[in-house]
Amino acid sequence: MSTIADLHKGEIGYISEESLDVIPLKLLEMGCIPGAEVILIQLAPLKDPLYICVNGSHLAIRKETADLIKILKSE
Repeated sequence: MSTIADLHKGEIGYISEESLDVIPLKLLEMGCIPGAEVILIQLAPLKDPLYICVNGSHLAIRKETADLIKILKSE
């Protein structure tokens, strides 16, 4: 299964139910909940942090956190 860190710029994914236990509370409060649409907007030069859009909210998350959040890629 893919993670947010596996997305390419402009690619869309949906947060998996399996990730509920590993998503930090702060991100859950900002809308990173299972089923939420995630779009990778931009990567920093060293690929950390990642700039994502989750249900219309723009967030920057660390790569180590993005590696934990499993997603289902849209086709």
